[in-house]
Amino acid sequence: MTSRPGEPSSSPMASSPPPPPSSSLSPPQIPMKLHEINRLKLLNSLREHLSLSSRPHQGFVFLQGGEEQTRHCTDHTELFRQESYFAYLFGVREPGFYGAIDVATGDSILFAPRLSEDYAVWLGEIKPLSFFKERYMVTFVFYTDEIPKVLHDRFQGSGRPLLFLLHGLNTDSNKFSKPADFEVLTSILFSCPELSVEGIEKFKTDMSILHPIITECRVLKSDMELALIQFANDISSEAHVEVMRKTRVGMKEYQLESMFLHHTYMYGGCRHCSYTCICATGDHGSVLHYGHAAAPNDRTLEDGDMALLDMGAEYHFYGSDITCSFPVSNCVFHLSTCLKLKYKLIYCAVVGAHDAVISSIRPGVSWVDMHKLAEKFILESLKKGGILFGEVDDMMVERLGAVFMPHGLGHFLGIDTHDPGGYLKGAKRPLESGLSALRTSRELQEGMVITVEPGCYFIDALLNPAMQSSNTSKFLNCEEIVRFKGFGGVRIESDVHITANGCVNMTKVPRETWEIEAVMAGQSWPLKNEQPCSENGVEG
Repeated sequence: MTSRPGEPSSSPMASSPPPPPSSSLSPPQIPMKLHEINRLKLLNSLREHLSLSSRPHQGFVFLQGGEEQTRHCTDHTELFRQESYFAYLFGVREPGFYGAIDVATGDSILFAPRLSEDYAVWLGEIKPLSFFKERYMVTFVFYTDEIPKVLHDRFQGSGRPLLFLLHGLNTDSNKFSKPADFEVLTSILFSCPELSVEGIEKFKTDMSILHPIITECRVLKSDMELALIQFANDISSEAHVEVMRKTRVGMKEYQLESMFLHHTYMYGGCRHCSYTCICATGDHGSVLHYGHAAAPNDRTLEDGDMALLDMGAEYHFYGSDITCSFPVSNCVFHLSTCLKLKYKLIYCAVVGAHDAVISSIRPGVSWVDMHKLAEKFILESLKKGGILFGEVDDMMVERLGAVFMPHGLGHFLGIDTHDPGGYLKGAKRPLESGLSALRTSRELQEGMVITVEPGCYFIDALLNPAMQSSNTSKFLNCEEIVRFKGFGGVRIESDVHITANGCVNMTKVPRETWEIEAVMAGQSWPLKNEQPCSENGVEG
């Protein structure tokens, strides 16, 4: 029987071939050994600290995992993501857990919530404790209502057991980490008559030692951590290229965000993003953290806009943070023209600063010096383009660079987008304009992962005061600057791993103008004639 015109054929031979895969990647296996290594790293560092202060190797590292949150007063449960320090040590994805590490023996202990029978009806099978012991590779698993008894029974010292609790300042958020909540435990004990409510009071606590030690452990990444960060970079890089290739005039910014989220989830299994996507076009590119609820990526793309897309996926807690900037056009010729005119001046200033920093990174280098290097490169480029007058060294003294790049050069990256450890205890944050925004002032060390994200923006709230100040107005060519009103900005961001001799750029997206032109014209990525990336992110 033949098909009528316009009807699908019943013959399997006539069916169209399946579309080619949109990704060369697939989610890697998650190694729980990673968290076992993290626990051992912390244990060794804590024991070393105790030895140096002539204290016994006794007590328990004791952390509380995250709790599920509902939307305001409703029963709508928000998608849960584990508290980061707890994720670092135990890798647990479920809410309501506590964890302990016995300093004396090195044993790791998880405490799971005792779930009601209704859980099995609404949320699925109630797993036995043996399931969590095997999945998370810990020594023991008990219920949370057994915490006081278990810790008392296992304590090998005299007197009350000592708990090392997590409490310290996050220098990015200026908020304090939350120590394990004894009030929650007390409410658990009230529901268990066989246990003493007063038992929770029979512990000594230390809230000063643990935080700086575990934070420093998080600064230097293991090979297994680096592998997860690399995958997050790979799938995010691939998604950025997909968005770059499909961006068209007339789209909404949120459509670019949607394409990125779809790709990283569909092909990378990334249910979480590292942060809220920034999909800024036109003058929105000058809003550093655009994309929030009051500016929700909803502008319509216009021909000739500069798009600034800052998006990164997270895989098993470990994240990526990548920014691409490119002009929007449906016409390849117009695209090429944009890249050769004023857009190219700003874009090349930023990508040049990006490359100069990556070429200079190695252990022992000051991050403050790297920030100044990026600033100086951008200022020199703006001077060559006729936007600035005068001596660049004088501009640096007056901190003119902060007018065009008000944020810091980059930040540590890991389980959090702004991973902790940027300022060690007692370290002073620079006070000068621009430098005060740095998320770290440390010297770089092998094993760190840090973002390199120079930018150049035309922000009225910064340019107007600079034009009125006698200290900075003498450097500004106001007639040229007016031409960039509504331009927005350019940011180029890559994630780099510090090695013994330099660094490796973990981000794999088009950066050169000819690469962007080729990808937006439909060519595959990486380009066939592209050279492989070598140490220090340069092409070799």
